[in-house]
Amino acid sequence: MNSRDVRRSFLEFFAERGHQVVPSSPLVLPRDPTLLFANAGMNQFKDVFTGVESRPYTRAVSVQKCLRVSGKHNDLEEVGRTPRHHTFFEMLGNFSFGDYFKREAIRWAWELVTEVWRIPPERLHATVFAGDDAFPADEEAARLWESEAGLPAARITALGRKDNFWQMGDTGPAGPCSEIHYDLDPDRGAGDPGTDPDRFLEIWNLVFMQFDLRPGGEVARLPAPSVDTGAGLERLTAVLSGKRSNYDTDLFQPIIHAVAAEAGVRYGADERRDVSLRVISDHLRAITMLVSEGIIPGPEKRGAVLRRILRRALRHGRMLGLPPVFLHRHVGVVVDVLGEAYPELVESRPIVERVVRREEERFERTLAEGFALLEERLDALLAAGERTFPGEEAFALESERGLPADLLRDALEERGVALDEAGYEAARRRHVETSRVLRRETADRAATTVPGLEGREHSRFVGYETERVEAARVVALLGADGRPVAELREGDSGEVVLDVTPFYAESGGQVGDRGVLTGAATRARVLDTRSPSPGLVLHRVQVDAGRLAEGDVVLAEVDPQHRRGARRHHTATHLLHAALRTVLGPHVRQAGSLVAPDRLRFDFAHYEPVGDEDLRAIEEFVNAVVLEDPDVVTEEMPIDEALAAGALAFFGDRYGDRVRVVRVGDRSVELCGGTHVARAGQIGPVRVLQERGIAAGVRRIEAVAGEAALARAREEARRLAEIEARLGGGDPVEALERRLEQLRRLQKENEQLRMRLARGETAGTADVVEIDGLGVIARRADGLSRGQRRDLADTLRQQNPRGVVVLGAEDAG
Repeated sequence: MNSRDVRRSFLEFFAERGHQVVPSSPLVLPRDPTLLFANAGMNQFKDVFTGVESRPYTRAVSVQKCLRVSGKHNDLEEVGRTPRHHTFFEMLGNFSFGDYFKREAIRWAWELVTEVWRIPPERLHATVFAGDDAFPADEEAARLWESEAGLPAARITALGRKDNFWQMGDTGPAGPCSEIHYDLDPDRGAGDPGTDPDRFLEIWNLVFMQFDLRPGGEVARLPAPSVDTGAGLERLTAVLSGKRSNYDTDLFQPIIHAVAAEAGVRYGADERRDVSLRVISDHLRAITMLVSEGIIPGPEKRGAVLRRILRRALRHGRMLGLPPVFLHRHVGVVVDVLGEAYPELVESRPIVERVVRREEERFERTLAEGFALLEERLDALLAAGERTFPGEEAFALESERGLPADLLRDALEERGVALDEAGYEAARRRHVETSRVLRRETADRAATTVPGLEGREHSRFVGYETERVEAARVVALLGADGRPVAELREGDSGEVVLDVTPFYAESGGQVGDRGVLTGAATRARVLDTRSPSPGLVLHRVQVDAGRLAEGDVVLAEVDPQHRRGARRHHTATHLLHAALRTVLGPHVRQAGSLVAPDRLRFDFAHYEPVGDEDLRAIEEFVNAVVLEDPDVVTEEMPIDEALAAGALAFFGDRYGDRVRVVRVGDRSVELCGGTHVARAGQIGPVRVLQERGIAAGVRRIEAVAGEAALARAREEARRLAEIEARLGGGDPVEALERRLEQLRRLQKENEQLRMRLARGETAGTADVVEIDGLGVIARRADGLSRGQRRDLADTLRQQNPRGVVVLGAEDAG
């Protein structure tokens, strides 16, 4: 069987048994910012297992895209060196959400493996949980392997918690595992997965969630036990196609052979080259998948993982003698292999090729600069008689200059210099510890609790429906120092919590509302609104008259002009995002935004500057939708329904079971909690002001809409009129071109006059000073270019053919 057969038969088998076929989630999960990438089939069902979310089905089956660069089976340095380590892989899984349990899971797994896939039963073993002080042995699973599968007791092995127990975290669902293992060497006689793990290959893991781990160490039974299984497509394909290595299957061989052909080598002829070919083929799959989802190589988080994988592939390309820029040429082979299962790869192929090529070229420049610095330092060391390169300097070259440690070691070896490995490792550890401290400090600063308000009544937001609440009750007050107070007096500033509020708190890039709170004897300006934790809205106020106290009832009014401007720019941001994806490609993803009453700023993942022609097309797209004036519809729906309808979700945002979807006609569908206009025409004209890069792989576009765009147009018209007046009237472009031509003519005349003057000053014998029988002309030549000075020197040498000419010029003092 090939990989297509395995995927298809797995999905069909469980679909026939009442399982809903669920498409793979993206590698970047839109609902879970706690994970860099999906790393297991159950990730997209996590909230279902914990009870936070419900679905219209209780059985599911999927083939999930996964990516791991660390962990038990995914140490990056092992990729390519073993038959089964990978970065990107596919996980086959069937799931039960409180429906069937161990009996059905074991029976169906055995039926699929032995009857559909026809793996000889005598080559299969099972492992179960042996139990420990905290949890009992899974004797039920052991009995079921005998009764449901007919597996002899001698081929059922009980293993400990490390191998056969799963838990989501310190708290939450947990339970025993039962694994199916394939005997790679049955001719060796008796053996089992516990005593000879290298001989037995795990091909399927069945997790039985039946416990609930609670704070304090308490363990309870889950009311609805569930099943989560995972089988690696690459391993199964190897077994079912009769191969010992995953790299010998149809998932990798076309890529390996394409790279080998370019390198002029044959796979299987040399193990060291084979490792490099396997690394490149594995990493090309991961690179193609990540870039197709809008991940751009960069210094942070996901971009850093992609850059690391890509550069590791390039280093192995150097070992094969491949040119510095070659990876992008093999993206098409990956698409040929995986495009049928993941059609989005076909559409994104041109973008992936361009992104990969740009990063390859950038890495080539990085290496050139890094090696230049290294060679300079090596020359100094060797001149001083040193033969050991300082470890701290080596780590600095790696972390600050991008020179990989293994290439640095190769260069040192070529010059006969050793690396201070202890110093290098110490510098690396200091860097890691500093990073941890910074992450902890950042997490502390991002804490969402407000001291003194824990457990207090929170605000009910009604700002979508109204901008005015007649009777809002003050339920808490914070002073200027952030501590709870009983009242705020005239002249005081602080923060107010209302039981119900029309004020939108800063979120999703949209700034917080402003407005006023008015009571019987008080008036306070609302300067900003924020929400440090879900349901808690803090209104930053300045009390202009009277006092505010807990229990007061006030009229809460949003500044309508401030809100109106924010609405225009927020809806314009959605259209701008749609325009960017239409003009530049579907790889564009939001990377941040600011929505203010008078402007918008939108950061997005893209691999190169946006040209003037594309910027015009983007602006025209947005304004065309504004002129069409479609309805802007907002509605709440289950998140899966929203995502299935094509709604865009964003990295780092966490979404609940139900989400708010904003639809602008048929041009834009996004998950968004902000405020918006009712119709696109209310946005008014939109003007793109500028576009620039702000980080590796991240661009920023700024624009204005409505009144702000009109004000911009009026200012530009005023400045153009002033320019016309200064140019003497008429067509300003023609007048400017005449002035530029006149300037160019005067500059040329000025240069000619300078040359004539310089020649005239040095003409004749008076300019020649004789020194030891040689005629010497030495003059200043200020105001001339280097080329003009060279021409002048030639002229003067002709006057003084047996002499010396020395010219000097002053430059910035």
